[in-house]
Amino acid sequence: MDHDQIPSGFVAALIRNEQAVNAYAMMTKEQKSAVLQKARAARTKAEMDRLTAQLARESAF
Repeated sequence: MDHDQIPSGFVAALIRNEQAVNAYAMMTKEQKSAVLQKARAARTKAEMDRLTAQLARESAF
């Protein structure tokens, strides 16, 4: 997998969580890279949903 490519499961999870989309958009390149690494490690839809929920929660502060 190309490491610049966003995993399709992560894209799908972002589509379901507008706050996570906004949080991801505001991140630095380094922060996005760290999130994408976590997204690539996610093996289930539930894990991906937890990742995007975490992004949304962290952006609320």
